[in-house]
Amino acid sequence: MAKGGIKVGDEVAITATVRRRVTEDRVSVSIPSYGFPHSIIDRTSTPKKEQSIELTGDVLRVDEKTMTVSLSPPVTVDISTVKLVTSYVPPKRKTPLVDKAT
Repeated sequence: MAKGGIKVGDEVAITATVRRRVTEDRVSVSIPSYGFPHSIIDRTSTPKKEQSIELTGDVLRVDEKTMTVSLSPPVTVDISTVKLVTSYVPPKRKTPLVDKAT
């Protein structure tokens, strides 16, 4: 079972560390337990090197020790590096799936 009952569809947050500014509007970040470079669009603030930044996305897949989060592109990280922001609640049906018997 995932940490804290995190399941597919939940919104989670990952704390990443700023590595450097790539362009005027793009920042390179380091995500814990993710072995590839990742960059995000950040036009509003001026993050400094080694500053922590919080990335949020929806859970796409949950395994025993890892989970895949949609950060555009999907990122697979350890379950211990994420925290739950909002739990997914499926929409309620207005009409039943089965027609009424006549």
